Amino acid sequence: MSDAMIEEAPARPKAEKREQRRSTRVEVNGWVCLDKPIGLTSTQAVAQLKYLFNAKKAGHAGTLDPLASGVLPIAFGEATKTVPIVQDGVKIYRFGVKWGEETDTDDAEGRVIAASELRPDPAAISAQLPRFIGVISQVPPIYSAIKIAGERAYDLAREGAALVMAPREIVVHRLELISSEPGLAIFEAECGKGTYVRAIARDLGRLLGCYGHVVLLRRTRVGPFWSEGAVTPDSLGEAPDLVRAMLPVEAGLRELPNIALDRDGAAILRRGQKLLLRGSHAPHDGPAYASCFGAPIAFGVVEAGYFVSTRVFNLPG
Repeated sequence: MSDAMIEEAPARPKAEKREQRRSTRVEVNGWVCLDKPIGLTSTQAVAQLKYLFNAKKAGHAGTLDPLASGVLPIAFGEATKTVPIVQDGVKIYRFGVKWGEETDTDDAEGRVIAASELRPDPAAISAQLPRFIGVISQVPPIYSAIKIAGERAYDLAREGAALVMAPREIVVHRLELISSEPGLAIFEAECGKGTYVRAIARDLGRLLGCYGHVVLLRRTRVGPFWSEGAVTPDSLGEAPDLVRAMLPVEAGLRELPNIALDRDGAAILRRGQKLLLRGSHAPHDGPAYASCFGAPIAFGVVEAGYFVSTRVFNLPG
Protein backbone atom coordinates (compact mmCIF):
# COMPACT_ATOMS: atom_id res chain seq x y z
CA MET A 1 0.00 0.00 0.00
CA SER A 2 1.41 3.37 -0.95
CA ASP A 3 1.85 6.23 1.49
CA ALA A 4 -0.69 8.22 -0.49
CA MET A 5 -3.44 5.76 0.44
CA ILE A 6 -2.85 5.92 4.21
CA GLU A 7 -5.02 8.58 5.84
CA GLU A 8 -4.79 9.34 9.56
CA ALA A 9 -8.17 9.63 11.29
CA PRO A 10 -8.84 13.18 12.46
CA ALA A 11 -8.54 13.77 16.21
CA ARG A 12 -11.88 13.63 17.96
CA PRO A 13 -12.84 17.02 19.38
CA LYS A 14 -12.75 17.29 23.18
CA ALA A 15 -16.41 18.28 23.28
CA GLU A 16 -17.31 15.07 21.41
CA LYS A 17 -15.28 12.99 23.88
CA ARG A 18 -17.03 14.62 26.82
CA GLU A 19 -20.41 13.98 25.19
CA GLN A 20 -19.50 10.31 24.68
CA ARG A 21 -18.61 9.95 28.36
CA ARG A 22 -21.90 11.58 29.37
CA SER A 23 -23.90 9.31 27.07
CA THR A 24 -22.67 6.21 28.93
CA ARG A 25 -24.16 7.36 32.22
CA VAL A 26 -27.31 5.66 33.45
CA GLU A 27 -30.51 6.67 35.18
CA VAL A 28 -30.07 6.23 38.92
CA ASN A 29 -32.86 7.20 41.31
CA GLY A 30 -32.50 7.31 45.06
CA TRP A 31 -30.53 8.63 48.03
CA VAL A 32 -27.17 7.88 49.60
CA CYS A 33 -26.68 9.03 53.18
CA LEU A 34 -22.98 9.86 53.06
CA ASP A 35 -20.72 10.34 56.07
CA LYS A 36 -18.51 13.04 54.56
CA PRO A 37 -14.94 13.05 55.86
CA ILE A 38 -12.99 16.17 56.83
CA GLY A 39 -11.14 17.77 53.93
CA LEU A 40 -13.68 16.96 51.23
CA THR A 41 -16.00 19.66 49.87
CA SER A 42 -19.68 18.88 49.37
CA THR A 43 -19.27 19.38 45.60
CA GLN A 44 -16.34 16.96 45.51
CA ALA A 45 -18.37 14.39 47.45
CA VAL A 46 -21.23 14.60 44.94
CA ALA A 47 -18.78 14.25 42.03
CA GLN A 48 -17.20 11.15 43.59
CA LEU A 49 -20.51 9.39 44.10
CA LYS A 50 -21.83 10.43 40.70
CA TYR A 51 -18.75 8.78 39.19
CA LEU A 52 -19.04 5.64 41.33
CA PHE A 53 -22.70 5.13 40.41
CA ASN A 54 -22.16 6.30 36.80
CA ALA A 55 -25.23 8.46 37.33
CA LYS A 56 -26.63 11.09 35.00
CA LYS A 57 -27.84 13.45 37.71
CA ALA A 58 -26.90 14.03 41.37
CA GLY A 59 -26.98 16.75 44.00
CA HIS A 60 -26.73 17.22 47.77
CA ALA A 61 -29.12 18.43 50.46
CA GLY A 62 -27.23 20.97 52.55
CA THR A 63 -23.64 22.13 52.15
CA LEU A 64 -21.12 20.90 54.70
CA ASP A 65 -17.85 22.83 55.10
CA PRO A 66 -14.58 21.05 54.15
CA LEU A 67 -13.47 21.18 57.83
CA ALA A 68 -16.74 19.53 58.91
CA SER A 69 -17.66 15.85 58.81
CA GLY A 70 -20.91 13.98 58.99
CA VAL A 71 -24.22 13.54 57.23
CA LEU A 72 -24.38 14.77 53.64
CA PRO A 73 -27.48 13.34 51.90
CA ILE A 74 -26.84 12.90 48.18
CA ALA A 75 -29.78 12.60 45.79
CA PHE A 76 -29.75 10.89 42.40
CA GLY A 77 -32.15 11.30 39.48
CA GLU A 78 -35.77 11.70 40.53
CA ALA A 79 -34.72 12.00 44.19
CA THR A 80 -33.25 15.43 43.40
CA LYS A 81 -36.84 16.70 43.26
CA THR A 82 -37.09 16.09 47.01
CA VAL A 83 -33.89 17.97 47.94
CA PRO A 84 -35.77 21.12 49.11
CA ILE A 85 -37.85 18.99 51.48
CA VAL A 86 -34.78 17.38 53.04
CA GLN A 87 -33.00 20.75 53.29
CA ASP A 88 -35.95 22.13 55.24
CA GLY A 89 -35.63 19.34 57.80
CA VAL A 90 -34.08 19.57 61.25
CA LYS A 91 -30.27 19.43 61.52
CA ILE A 92 -28.19 18.29 64.48
CA TYR A 93 -24.57 19.40 64.93
CA ARG A 94 -21.93 18.44 67.49
CA PHE A 95 -19.30 21.18 67.59
CA GLY A 96 -16.32 22.35 69.62
CA VAL A 97 -15.58 25.99 70.44
CA LYS A 98 -12.09 27.16 71.34
CA TRP A 99 -12.17 30.15 73.69
CA GLY A 100 -9.83 33.11 73.62
CA GLU A 101 -9.79 33.97 69.91
CA GLU A 102 -12.26 35.13 67.29
CA THR A 103 -11.32 34.60 63.63
CA ASP A 104 -12.59 36.26 60.47
CA THR A 105 -14.02 32.92 59.27
CA ASP A 106 -15.37 31.92 62.71
CA ASP A 107 -13.44 28.67 62.44
CA ALA A 108 -9.85 27.46 62.67
CA GLU A 109 -9.01 28.37 59.06
CA GLY A 110 -9.27 32.12 59.56
CA ARG A 111 -6.96 34.77 60.91
CA VAL A 112 -7.38 35.97 64.50
CA ILE A 113 -9.15 39.33 64.70
CA ALA A 114 -9.81 39.52 68.46
CA ALA A 115 -8.30 37.83 71.54
CA SER A 116 -8.85 37.58 75.28
CA GLU A 117 -7.21 35.91 78.28
CA LEU A 118 -10.61 35.22 79.85
CA ARG A 119 -11.86 31.62 79.95
CA PRO A 120 -15.51 30.99 80.90
CA ASP A 121 -16.60 28.35 83.39
CA PRO A 122 -19.47 25.92 82.64
CA ALA A 123 -21.98 27.90 84.73
CA ALA A 124 -21.29 31.10 82.82
CA ILE A 125 -21.62 29.29 79.49
CA SER A 126 -24.88 27.57 80.43
CA ALA A 127 -26.38 30.84 81.65
CA GLN A 128 -26.11 32.31 78.12
CA LEU A 129 -27.49 29.36 76.15
CA PRO A 130 -31.21 30.27 76.50
CA ARG A 131 -30.50 33.40 74.46
CA PHE A 132 -29.74 31.16 71.48
CA ILE A 133 -32.84 28.97 71.65
CA GLY A 134 -36.08 29.61 69.77
CA VAL A 135 -36.62 32.00 66.89
CA ILE A 136 -33.58 34.27 66.96
CA SER A 137 -31.83 36.78 64.71
CA GLN A 138 -28.43 35.67 63.45
CA VAL A 139 -25.81 37.45 61.34
CA PRO A 140 -24.25 34.81 59.04
CA PRO A 141 -20.45 34.57 58.75
CA ILE A 142 -18.94 36.58 55.92
CA TYR A 143 -17.25 33.37 54.79
CA SER A 144 -20.46 31.57 53.85
CA ALA A 145 -22.23 30.34 50.71
CA ILE A 146 -24.89 33.05 50.91
CA LYS A 147 -25.25 34.94 47.65
CA ILE A 148 -24.82 38.72 47.53
CA ALA A 149 -25.67 40.31 44.18
CA GLY A 150 -25.23 36.92 42.54
CA GLU A 151 -21.84 36.19 44.12
CA ARG A 152 -20.99 33.86 47.00
CA ALA A 153 -20.10 35.77 50.15
CA TYR A 154 -16.93 33.73 50.68
CA ASP A 155 -15.69 34.63 47.19
CA LEU A 156 -16.27 38.33 47.83
CA ALA A 157 -14.59 38.07 51.25
CA ARG A 158 -11.52 36.39 49.76
CA GLU A 159 -11.28 39.24 47.25
CA GLY A 160 -11.12 41.70 50.14
CA ALA A 161 -14.61 43.15 49.79
CA ALA A 162 -15.99 44.88 52.88
CA LEU A 163 -19.14 42.87 53.52
CA VAL A 164 -22.03 43.69 55.82
CA MET A 165 -24.14 40.57 56.27
CA ALA A 166 -27.84 41.13 56.88
CA PRO A 167 -29.29 39.35 59.94
CA ARG A 168 -31.71 36.51 59.32
CA GLU A 169 -34.30 34.77 61.45
CA ILE A 170 -33.40 31.19 62.29
CA VAL A 171 -34.80 28.54 64.61
CA VAL A 172 -32.73 26.72 67.23
CA HIS A 173 -34.73 23.95 68.90
CA ARG A 174 -32.03 22.87 71.32
CA LEU A 175 -28.53 23.98 72.35
CA GLU A 176 -26.73 21.97 75.01
CA LEU A 177 -23.31 22.17 76.64
CA ILE A 178 -21.90 18.63 76.42
CA SER A 179 -18.52 19.19 78.09
CA SER A 180 -16.32 22.09 79.16
CA GLU A 181 -12.59 22.54 79.71
CA PRO A 182 -10.83 25.85 80.39
CA GLY A 183 -10.10 26.47 76.72
CA LEU A 184 -12.62 24.29 74.90
CA ALA A 185 -16.35 23.56 75.11
CA ILE A 186 -18.36 20.94 73.22
CA PHE A 187 -21.96 21.70 72.25
CA GLU A 188 -24.83 20.00 70.48
CA ALA A 189 -27.34 22.06 68.51
CA GLU A 190 -30.64 20.99 66.96
CA CYS A 191 -31.71 23.66 64.52
CA GLY A 192 -33.59 24.60 61.38
CA LYS A 193 -32.54 25.61 57.90
CA GLY A 194 -29.99 28.38 57.48
CA THR A 195 -28.42 28.15 60.94
CA TYR A 196 -24.65 28.66 61.20
CA VAL A 197 -23.14 27.12 64.32
CA ARG A 198 -20.00 29.13 63.57
CA ALA A 199 -22.08 32.25 64.16
CA ILE A 200 -23.40 30.77 67.42
CA ALA A 201 -19.79 30.23 68.58
CA ARG A 202 -18.84 33.77 67.57
CA ASP A 203 -21.82 35.42 69.28
CA LEU A 204 -21.54 33.27 72.41
CA GLY A 205 -17.86 34.16 72.73
CA ARG A 206 -18.67 37.84 72.47
CA LEU A 207 -21.39 37.60 75.12
CA LEU A 208 -19.00 35.81 77.46
CA GLY A 209 -16.30 38.40 76.79
CA CYS A 210 -13.76 35.74 75.86
CA TYR A 211 -14.26 35.35 72.08
CA GLY A 212 -14.39 31.98 70.41
CA HIS A 213 -14.37 30.05 67.15
CA VAL A 214 -15.31 26.56 65.97
CA VAL A 215 -12.48 24.03 65.88
CA LEU A 216 -14.48 20.86 65.21
CA LEU A 217 -17.86 20.30 63.60
CA ARG A 218 -19.84 17.16 62.88
CA ARG A 219 -23.39 16.94 61.52
CA THR A 220 -25.34 13.93 62.74
CA ARG A 221 -28.75 14.57 61.19
CA VAL A 222 -30.34 16.21 58.15
CA GLY A 223 -34.11 15.71 58.14
CA PRO A 224 -34.81 11.97 57.80
CA PHE A 225 -31.10 11.08 57.40
CA TRP A 226 -28.99 10.22 60.47
CA SER A 227 -25.32 9.40 60.96
CA GLU A 228 -26.20 5.90 62.23
CA GLY A 229 -27.22 4.91 58.70
CA ALA A 230 -24.50 6.79 56.83
CA VAL A 231 -21.81 5.24 54.65
CA THR A 232 -18.27 6.51 54.07
CA PRO A 233 -16.75 7.02 50.59
CA ASP A 234 -14.16 4.31 51.35
CA SER A 235 -16.92 1.74 51.90
CA LEU A 236 -18.33 2.17 48.38
CA GLY A 237 -15.77 0.21 46.41
CA GLU A 238 -17.65 -2.82 45.05
CA ALA A 239 -20.98 -3.19 43.25
CA PRO A 240 -22.76 -4.89 46.20
CA ASP A 241 -21.72 -1.99 48.43
CA LEU A 242 -23.27 0.48 45.98
CA VAL A 243 -26.53 -1.46 45.88
CA ARG A 244 -26.77 -1.59 49.68
CA ALA A 245 -25.97 2.11 50.02
CA MET A 246 -28.68 3.30 47.63
CA LEU A 247 -31.91 4.21 49.43
CA PRO A 248 -35.23 4.65 47.60
CA VAL A 249 -36.55 8.03 46.44
CA GLU A 250 -39.14 8.04 49.23
CA ALA A 251 -36.33 8.04 51.83
CA GLY A 252 -36.28 11.82 51.43
CA LEU A 253 -40.02 11.96 52.14
CA ARG A 254 -40.14 9.87 55.32
CA GLU A 255 -41.03 12.80 57.56
CA LEU A 256 -44.12 13.68 55.49
CA PRO A 257 -47.54 12.03 55.83
CA ASN A 258 -48.13 9.42 53.14
CA ILE A 259 -51.34 9.16 51.13
CA ALA A 260 -51.79 5.67 49.68
CA LEU A 261 -53.60 5.74 46.33
CA ASP A 262 -55.03 3.25 43.88
CA ARG A 263 -54.12 3.35 40.20
CA ASP A 264 -56.95 5.73 39.36
CA GLY A 265 -55.78 8.28 41.94
CA ALA A 266 -52.20 7.97 40.73
CA ALA A 267 -53.33 8.59 37.15
CA ILE A 268 -55.08 11.79 38.18
CA LEU A 269 -51.91 13.14 39.76
CA ARG A 270 -49.80 12.13 36.77
CA ARG A 271 -52.12 14.22 34.59
CA GLY A 272 -51.30 17.23 36.75
CA GLN A 273 -54.75 17.45 38.34
CA LYS A 274 -55.55 17.87 42.02
CA LEU A 275 -57.02 14.86 43.77
CA LEU A 276 -60.06 14.83 46.04
CA LEU A 277 -59.24 12.87 49.20
CA ARG A 278 -61.94 10.68 50.67
CA GLY A 279 -62.19 8.82 53.96
CA SER A 280 -61.23 9.45 57.58
CA HIS A 281 -57.55 8.64 56.99
CA ALA A 282 -56.86 11.67 54.83
CA PRO A 283 -54.13 13.81 56.45
CA HIS A 284 -54.70 17.32 57.73
CA ASP A 285 -53.79 20.31 55.60
CA GLY A 286 -50.07 20.65 54.99
CA PRO A 287 -47.20 18.93 53.18
CA ALA A 288 -47.64 15.27 52.20
CA TYR A 289 -46.69 12.78 49.53
CA ALA A 290 -48.70 10.25 47.58
CA SER A 291 -47.76 6.69 46.69
CA CYS A 292 -49.30 3.80 44.76
CA PHE A 293 -48.48 0.26 45.87
CA GLY A 294 -45.46 1.59 47.75
CA ALA A 295 -44.01 3.62 44.86
CA PRO A 296 -43.94 7.43 45.26
CA ILE A 297 -46.12 9.29 42.76
CA ALA A 298 -45.89 12.93 43.81
CA PHE A 299 -45.42 15.28 46.73
CA GLY A 300 -47.26 18.48 47.48
CA VAL A 301 -49.81 19.84 49.95
CA VAL A 302 -53.22 18.91 51.26
CA GLU A 303 -55.59 21.87 50.96
CA ALA A 304 -59.30 21.81 51.87
CA GLY A 305 -59.63 18.09 51.27
CA TYR A 306 -57.61 18.00 48.05
CA PHE A 307 -54.07 16.83 47.41
CA VAL A 308 -52.30 19.34 45.15
CA SER A 309 -49.02 18.05 43.76
CA THR A 310 -45.88 20.19 43.67
CA ARG A 311 -43.72 17.67 41.80
CA VAL A 312 -44.63 14.40 40.09
CA PHE A 313 -42.09 11.58 39.86
CA ASN A 314 -41.19 9.88 36.59
CA LEU A 315 -39.98 6.55 37.91
CA PRO A 316 -39.67 3.37 35.81
CA GLY A 317 -42.18 0.61 36.27
